[in-house]
Amino acid sequence: MNLRVWKWQFWQQIVLALVLGVAVGALLNNLGDGAGLAEDWLDPFGSVYTSLLKVVVVPLVFAAIVVSIGRLRDVGNVARLTGKTLGWFVVTSAIATAIGLIIALIVNPGEGLGRLASETAETEPVTWTQILQNLFPSNIVNAMSEGNVLGVVTFAALFGAALVAIGERGQRLTALIDDVYQVMQKVVWWVVRLTPIGSFFLIGSVVATYGPSSLQPLAKFTGAIYLAVAVMLIVGYPVLLRVFGRVSPLRFYRNSWPALQFAFVSSSSLATLPIAQKVQIERNGVQREYAGFAQPLGATIKFDGCGAIYPAVAAVFVAQYTGAHLGFAEYALIALAAVIGQLGTGGTPGPALVALTLTLTTVGLPLQAIGYLIAIDKVIDMARTTLNVAGQLTVPVLVARSEGLLDEKIFNGTPPEITDDPATVEEPEASRTREPVPA
Repeated sequence: MNLRVWKWQFWQQIVLALVLGVAVGALLNNLGDGAGLAEDWLDPFGSVYTSLLKVVVVPLVFAAIVVSIGRLRDVGNVARLTGKTLGWFVVTSAIATAIGLIIALIVNPGEGLGRLASETAETEPVTWTQILQNLFPSNIVNAMSEGNVLGVVTFAALFGAALVAIGERGQRLTALIDDVYQVMQKVVWWVVRLTPIGSFFLIGSVVATYGPSSLQPLAKFTGAIYLAVAVMLIVGYPVLLRVFGRVSPLRFYRNSWPALQFAFVSSSSLATLPIAQKVQIERNGVQREYAGFAQPLGATIKFDGCGAIYPAVAAVFVAQYTGAHLGFAEYALIALAAVIGQLGTGGTPGPALVALTLTLTTVGLPLQAIGYLIAIDKVIDMARTTLNVAGQLTVPVLVARSEGLLDEKIFNGTPPEITDDPATVEEPEASRTREPVPA
């Protein structure tokens, strides 16, 4: 066995980092003040790594959307691609919400619980006005500085459409923004190579802070979330990929594994976006122009874990815990709020909390009960984020397959290492000349 770890394959490095992180986290947890030790020695380094990825997200998203809008003219009907993408977002979110409700009603996560220790939760109701403000910010500079990626996506789409509309004069600026996009891709590649180190500190912090004992009071709720996520990953997406995408679900998960792996340890869809986009183009074979549009869009409004399964299971938990009755109308409202509410959660910090607040407010359940769930939020967030990213990767594959924008040789071939230098400086000839297949 080669003892030079830096020569190992990337996934092997991450597995080693996870094993070491769990071991160190368990050791710190057993020493007593695991949370304090994690905060002092693990959190700073994990936060630095996720910050490195997040800092490139806004310029990467803006540049990718602007450039992709112009290129989409050459690969198919822009309105049709956008409509199909949004349509599949809604369909898959509705399926995830239904699975969450069914699992919650089977497991009954809120029954038979004593008084749980709650933590402070800021649960001001989310209004539709706030959602519209996230979609259409009044100041794009503030939106960028505050991390309102949904507002950045909206502005970038309008900006890209305007560049297309003014013709040749817009092409010069588009080329400049394309150069910015290539630079950000290079930066992402550098940061991605640090993933094993970041994974060690991220997973170590979770284990040190929470440990097994923290899951006992809410074991049924945690189990319901993980079971619903597993059903969507093992049954929901694979059926859609096989029936509608006509691709192998196993190959899809093999190709997407680096992004799903990092989503689990980082608990951040935005931090995973650079890796997910690289995976989508270079391993799943989704055409660069469409992936550059769909992936950032999905990372801001597609949350099957945070915005569909979690609020569905949590709403049933709160109703059972507080003794509230839910009828068919309330379940329908939960599904409606979970599916539509995702459009506004992407531009806010803590999308799961925002989505849950919106859902409980819509149904009329007490917001104070959210405090009971915060203690284990990080543990649950790992599963939620993994499902978020899986959904964000699944939908573009479905749309690309139906539009002839999926390179089957890449999808079915041997996946390249995620740390390979991105081949984005020169646009492949095939991507410029490939004709879309009518849907």
